[in-house]
Amino acid sequence: MATKHQSPFDLKLFFAKIGDGRSINKYRKDQIVFSQGEPADAVFYIQKGKVKLTVVSKHGKEAVIAILGTDEFFGEGCLAGQVRRIATVTTMTDSAIARLEKSAIIQAIHQEPAFSEKFIAHLLGRSIRTEADLVDQLFNSSEKRLARLLLLLANFGKDVAPEPAIAKISQETLAKMIGTTRSRVSFYMNKFRKMGFIEYNGGIEVHSSLLNVVLHDQPQIKG
Repeated sequence: MATKHQSPFDLKLFFAKIGDGRSINKYRKDQIVFSQGEPADAVFYIQKGKVKLTVVSKHGKEAVIAILGTDEFFGEGCLAGQVRRIATVTTMTDSAIARLEKSAIIQAIHQEPAFSEKFIAHLLGRSIRTEADLVDQLFNSSEKRLARLLLLLANFGKDVAPEPAIAKISQETLAKMIGTTRSRVSFYMNKFRKMGFIEYNGGIEVHSSLLNVVLHDQPQIKG
């Protein structure tokens, strides 16, 4: 007897079922999804677009801690006991974002094995990315950190196909993400452009050759 083929789990179809704590909202560029300090009561899934996560310290200093794109979750801290949002999420492009209330996602994790598998894979991937970001900050120069960030924004090294032309992002935001000054970012961006690693004229187009900056003389981490 032939085995029935099981279709791959479709997250977009899953979130399209409005109701039971699920909703889909469209956001314009530069619109806030939620703000630091607000109640943490839902998990979000990006169907289309990009968002940035920013944190403001008690002294008013702002830092960009992540940029997320299509097929990524955010806000999952509410499942680990987070009562208030520790970051502000703002769209960088026009976006379509699904919202799943805490009770609804807990139910989905228990009742939908395929969804649970996808969500766990996301959490593991985020953990690996966080560790890599920490190593990057501790051991790499600001030039290599910028190169790695641009490659990640263009989806190089991810499971999805690369998108060389990335959403418009300011040098100030790039500087906040890699922990350096805007002037250093400007210097390295011009250097990368002269070497043919990127095309930069308002928007940014990243070439795979930028990997040379990241891979050259890469430090070995003993563990």
